[in-house]
Amino acid sequence: MRKDVANQIKLLKEDTVLLNKSELARRFNCNRRTVDKYLKEVDSSRKSREVKSKLDGFKEVVIDKVDNYGSNSMAVFKFIEKKGYEGGYQTVNNFVKNHKKSEIKKATIRFDTSPGLQAQVDWKESIKMVSKLGEIFEVNIFLMVLGYSRLKYLKLTTNRTQETLFECLFEGFRYFEGIPKEILFDNMSTVVDRKNTTFKNIAINNKFKHFSMDAGFEVITCRPYRSETKGKVETLAKLVNRITPYNGEFNTFEELESIVIAFNEEINYEVSQATGEIPYERFEKEKEYLNPLPAMDVLISYFHHEKEYKVSNESMIKYKGKKYSVPTRYIGLYLTVSEIDSEIYIYYTEDLIACHKMSDKILHYKKEHAKEILLSDAFKHYSDENIESFIEETLRNMDIFLED
Repeated sequence: MRKDVANQIKLLKEDTVLLNKSELARRFNCNRRTVDKYLKEVDSSRKSREVKSKLDGFKEVVIDKVDNYGSNSMAVFKFIEKKGYEGGYQTVNNFVKNHKKSEIKKATIRFDTSPGLQAQVDWKESIKMVSKLGEIFEVNIFLMVLGYSRLKYLKLTTNRTQETLFECLFEGFRYFEGIPKEILFDNMSTVVDRKNTTFKNIAINNKFKHFSMDAGFEVITCRPYRSETKGKVETLAKLVNRITPYNGEFNTFEELESIVIAFNEEINYEVSQATGEIPYERFEKEKEYLNPLPAMDVLISYFHHEKEYKVSNESMIKYKGKKYSVPTRYIGLYLTVSEIDSEIYIYYTEDLIACHKMSDKILHYKKEHAKEILLSDAFKHYSDENIESFIEETLRNMDIFLED
């Protein structure tokens, strides 16, 4: 007799863990029929010890009221008393507690053991960070973590609007290079239609529902008493506290954003306490189970609305606090900008008129634009050769970003 197998199966059964016979057979290096035999013995032993409870005829009613309507133990006890229940309150209370624990454990097991199945999303809200100059930045950090690998994606934001949530999810999908089959949210107003939501039925707002369908994931929302199923993002929220030492270490929002990006990479290379593995390494096993990325331009349409930028008399537009040159014929007109990786593309209607590399410099000139700007004003009587010389000898030595 394999006492080790029998004892372990008994312990697992008592812990109400979902058991996979093939997995147990591999773990204990025995035949699957051996595992099946001991499972049946444990089940048989349980049945022989079962004692009838006065609550037996009311358990379905209790579960219905607790799960679907949020009733607490006392409320349910008083309700079933009127229906003929003759037992005590403590029996009801213990049953409700055990039921909730069981549901939480099922959700946790599902989240932990299925690659590509689920991600969890939340916000670290209203973080106050102080710059080197004493300026207070109130920011938020979007959190998204894959259930199996614990690979994390963080994004710094200035608000938590629905459009920002769409953009964060979009960037998260690109970071993971795929999409989990379901994503777990709390009942945030950007996801849930509060007016049409009851405890029993949570309604997802139409725009978010359409986004999830286009992206290819199912929306899962937390029930109030099951907040522990979101433990992974809550743990991540604690990790974000490690950013606080960077108070007084940055000047701009962009610098703070770079700190968060570097921190994101750092924690993805640290050993996870939950899995004992490095998330990036464990992600190698998970990524093949993710759904492929859809047509991303469809998702972009949910949050990208082109903003227009007026060309100044200097023949420049201001974008994210920096200035970028354009041909002088566009002075006074409105242009649109697309940012891709570290470059910006400037359009007039649908025509691309300029492309600039982004940098930490305030002024960005294309050499041809600088020449045109100089010719249109102070240097209009200069020859092309003199202007070329001025650009090479003077502008290149100034604190500007000059491109050929």
